[in-house]
Amino acid sequence: MGLRTTIDAGRPCAEDIGRRPARRATGWLATAGAWGCRLLAAGIAMTMMAGAAFAAPACSGERRLQTNGVNLIRTENAPFGSPASRESLARLAKLGADNVAIVPFLWQPGPHDPQIGLGSDMSLDELRVAIAAAQAAGLDAFVKPHVWVPQTWAGAIAMPDDAAWTTWFGHYRTALIDIAQVAADAGATSLAVGTELVQSTGRPEWPALIAEIRAIFPGTLVYVAHNADEAETVPFWAQLDRIGVSLYPPLGADDARQDWAAAMADQLRRIAAVSRKSGRNVWVAEYGLRSAAGAAAKPWESAEERDAAADDVLQAAVIAEWHCQFDPAVVEGAWVWRWFTDPDAGGRTDTDFTVQGKLAEGVLFCHWRGGC
Repeated sequence: MGLRTTIDAGRPCAEDIGRRPARRATGWLATAGAWGCRLLAAGIAMTMMAGAAFAAPACSGERRLQTNGVNLIRTENAPFGSPASRESLARLAKLGADNVAIVPFLWQPGPHDPQIGLGSDMSLDELRVAIAAAQAAGLDAFVKPHVWVPQTWAGAIAMPDDAAWTTWFGHYRTALIDIAQVAADAGATSLAVGTELVQSTGRPEWPALIAEIRAIFPGTLVYVAHNADEAETVPFWAQLDRIGVSLYPPLGADDARQDWAAAMADQLRRIAAVSRKSGRNVWVAEYGLRSAAGAAAKPWESAEERDAAADDVLQAAVIAEWHCQFDPAVVEGAWVWRWFTDPDAGGRTDTDFTVQGKLAEGVLFCHWRGGC
């Protein structure tokens, strides 16, 4: 639907957002909540229209998806079940989210090392608490394991020979079965059997592993491919309930709005073809970028990889453009990357991916609520 500056003047924005006055003075909701929805909508639109490159996209038709959420990341100062994490989840629910992707990390010492297991950031007991915390906030839980590999990413994982792959899948199976059992017992509604394991998906171990997880977990099963390139090559979509994808294609220069739209449309056109072929709807399990200058060229790039000036206008504009490009007939749900359990994370001077306390938080509010 895009961002509009017309709203129901009688609609109480503070009730909709539901957050008490923020401890962080720079938070977007801290400045908008008490002033009403008109300031929220107008503030987003005016900031994004400060330059032609960041004008709010004009979408035709209703673009709200069936499922809307974030990738929820635990911080050390706000563990799941703590008052701080409950505040963060309540704020998210009031924004209009209905689902959170909970991310337990598996750890692997190197991309060619077959030793992989559940990491130390979230134990199985903590995963159980996280699912319960999401449910208490009125949010469905999507359990989405990631593999953490130091200095690189999951897509770099590649074993040197079949014997090493057999070992790797044996360890991965053990960790995934444990995660699936907790997810099932705790009532999570969906589970990813893998995320961005690009060089593994052609392996013959996958069908048996998916069947084993299916026997444990009664909810929706998905695999999360990296961009359309991987989605087009995954051979086991028929065994799953949804096509999952993370979307981080190069978009171009920060001021090249038409280039962004073309890159996004190309990704979604190709993924739609996979959807038609498999008979499965699409979940965009990750999308977003840093709130930093230059981030459009490499939306996957982390703050640790490159120093840059903060630019939350760019982040908000790119996320708004994705919302315009998503076709609800194909894309059933989308989860932005990312949101922290710390309610005071982010802020307009932050250059990380989180949307908290930034203009993008207002963009999500408008999109999830069906307009501003």
